[in-house]
Amino acid sequence: MIRPALAADLPALITIEKRCFDADRISERSFHHLLTRANALTLIEEKRGTIRGYVMLLFHRNTSITRMYSLAVDPLWRGKGIAHALIAAAEAKALDRGMVSMRLEVRVDNSGAQALYRKLGYRPFATVSQYYEDDADALRLEKELAPHLSAKKSPVPFYAQTLEFTCGPACLMMAMKALSPKMKLNRTLELRLWREATSIFMTSGHGGCSPYGLALSARQRGYQVTLYVRRDPEMFVDSVRNDEKREVIRLVQKDFIQEIGRSDIQVRERAITIAEMEKRFRAGAIPIVLVSSYRLTGDKSPHWVVITGFDEHFIYINEPFVDRDDGETETTCIGIPISRSEFERMTRYGKNRQYAAVLLKRMESTS
Repeated sequence: MIRPALAADLPALITIEKRCFDADRISERSFHHLLTRANALTLIEEKRGTIRGYVMLLFHRNTSITRMYSLAVDPLWRGKGIAHALIAAAEAKALDRGMVSMRLEVRVDNSGAQALYRKLGYRPFATVSQYYEDDADALRLEKELAPHLSAKKSPVPFYAQTLEFTCGPACLMMAMKALSPKMKLNRTLELRLWREATSIFMTSGHGGCSPYGLALSARQRGYQVTLYVRRDPEMFVDSVRNDEKREVIRLVQKDFIQEIGRSDIQVRERAITIAEMEKRFRAGAIPIVLVSSYRLTGDKSPHWVVITGFDEHFIYINEPFVDRDDGETETTCIGIPISRSEFERMTRYGKNRQYAAVLLKRMESTS
């Protein structure tokens, strides 16, 4: 049986730790701390009350990567498939939490463990010098837990924003590319879209793109556009303290709204429901949605993401911001699964609970 570890299991876990490792052991204090942390999970394998092995996972709140921090099987019970079973259970739990990839470290001289991980689909991507207490190097491996979300299989291609303020253009580019596969995505287009759609100023520094500007940019390129937005021409104004900047945002968005009024862009002055978004997606529309980035990156700024799929439990998004300083890769930002209830919370931004979604379709399609 495999189950979550309890505080009462600590003595058995410490015994296994001592039997398996001569160095780099998890201390009793650390074990106790990790057993009670919300961002860690320890699973144990037991038979007739005997704990024979464990696996420990660490989760990071702001990424879709989980880390296999430790795996150990009592030497008395090796060769019975326990490690394989623990890893499979760990991967299933990680997927349940919305994780799309698993990473781990293994000693470069531990050929047996490396062979097991490779057999189970883990692939090396980096080497860390002097990682262990005895200065031995570590090999870092990673496995995609949801290969159906890979870039090759995603219905929406991936493009990473190249500047911190171009999430909107990056998402619009991904949506347009999904509908027009021959379109070429590059930084020139990214910056052109930003110039067209920006509301000039945000909380500080460069401006971000308003839903009105993105809708106009998409329509100008020949796509059928439906805009879901609150009846509020002053989106983001509350986030800017400088009166001059606030006035600039008002003027720019007023101009956007007037131009939209002269177009055939369909404006729905309400939030789009998840059920309606899923229906439109399955009919060929690609939604880009404004979210609060706090639940993704810890930052409270508004942020654009593009929807790439739906299933019974999750909504899948492409996150255009790749935090390479935090070890992220494009793989970890493609098809991130977010629970439906969590996504619902993410789509309300600021104290005024603002929301916005821009849906693109081919012009020959009907709404």
